[in-house]
Amino acid sequence: MNKLIFKNVKMRSALLLTLSLAMLQSCVPKRAIRTEKTSLPESFDSISGRDTINSANMQWKEFFNDADLSALIDTALINNQELNIMLQQVDIAKNEIQSRKGEYLPSVGIAAAAEVEKVGRYTSQGANDANTNVKGNQEFPEALPNYSVGAFATWEVDVWKKLRNAKKAAVMEYLSSIEGKNFMMTHLIAEIADSYYEMQALDNKLLIIKQNLDLQNDGLRIVRLQKLAAKATELGVQRLEAEVFKNTSELYTVKQELVEVENKLNFLIGRSPQHIKRASENFIEKQIDTMYVGVPSQLLVNRPDIRKAEYELSAAKLDTKVAKANFYPSLTLRAGVGVESFNLKYITTTPESVLYRLAGDVVAPIINRNAIKAAYYNANDRQLQAIFDYEKTVLNAHVEVLNGMSKIENLKQIYGQKEKQVNALNNAITITNTLFRAARADYMEVLLTQRDALEAKLDLVSAKKEQLTARVNMYKSLGGGWN
Repeated sequence: MNKLIFKNVKMRSALLLTLSLAMLQSCVPKRAIRTEKTSLPESFDSISGRDTINSANMQWKEFFNDADLSALIDTALINNQELNIMLQQVDIAKNEIQSRKGEYLPSVGIAAAAEVEKVGRYTSQGANDANTNVKGNQEFPEALPNYSVGAFATWEVDVWKKLRNAKKAAVMEYLSSIEGKNFMMTHLIAEIADSYYEMQALDNKLLIIKQNLDLQNDGLRIVRLQKLAAKATELGVQRLEAEVFKNTSELYTVKQELVEVENKLNFLIGRSPQHIKRASENFIEKQIDTMYVGVPSQLLVNRPDIRKAEYELSAAKLDTKVAKANFYPSLTLRAGVGVESFNLKYITTTPESVLYRLAGDVVAPIINRNAIKAAYYNANDRQLQAIFDYEKTVLNAHVEVLNGMSKIENLKQIYGQKEKQVNALNNAITITNTLFRAARADYMEVLLTQRDALEAKLDLVSAKKEQLTARVNMYKSLGGGWN
């Protein structure tokens, strides 16, 4: 009879648990979230076609091929403070994995306790133990000590994979932080190269302004002699002197820019301001190597920001699963074993002093479901944000490469035209100086020709710098520099 009753109780309990789970399952909200779009064109343009040769696969030392620049980048990758801060962030994300992993493993601890308890005489325990002799003629209630030593364990059984998914999400965040570090590396390398080329360009601008000042001072000397010979007027002297003053002020402006760029580069390297070694003599003659862009699908592999967004999306998907699992019951097992006695000399007496406990708790959310729903909806919204961020990052990468390709080609044409302009104006300067010395050209022709030539030469240096910067930016846009 007792067996039959026990069997009925078990059946009813199982049925009740099944019905409860079914009710909870039916009450879990559902939201349909679209998948991310990853489609890209087969090629960037008809010229590049489907050629998979990609400049992003080059090591940065091979790409730049400049010993001084490589030394600066090497130093920056060790000393740059922002990069080192990011490396600590990577380490923090790695530690978070261990923290999440520990949550779905049993928690085991050791406890020791000592206490003194006096039970009131007019309590149920005191009245019940009133005639119990413990020591001599003393009886309860008596202040008795109690000593215990034991081990305990708590384990939340991960039935719904909530804890495992949380750990996987931490892994995705860790991988995302690594890609974030790689993305910072590409930007740091590009910024150092850009500042390095800017310094070389400023060195060349200083040289051009100094050469132009030598020409203008020579012209000023001649016009002063012509004035003494009554072949020129004071107006010519004043106009040429004003041009000399103007270009001298421009010289100091460029010097200040050079100081600021040099200090900025030292800051990026992570050291105090000091002279930076560079070879600026052959800056104008620098060759612009061909960039190979490969195919758009390679961006998904090479670009650290795309990979970072992809891992963050994976983490957001797992966080949504974790939030959904909060609707289901949680099963926790608790166990403990040890020894306990009111006197230390009895604490090792077994089995009398042995104690143990085994319990299981099943807890299902009922009252606080609105808060759980809000957390679940927020997780869904963050997953949608991650989808949009991933798609935006992919689209931005594609646009950056297209813009870079166009810029490299147009800058090539611009530089060619500027070079022709400088050659023409150099010839014009030679002709006007010859005519001026022979008194067959006035000071205005000399002044305007020199002014135009100076502007054209400075523009040519800027165009070369823009070409080099565009090449660096294309390398970054293709995903090079971090590997």
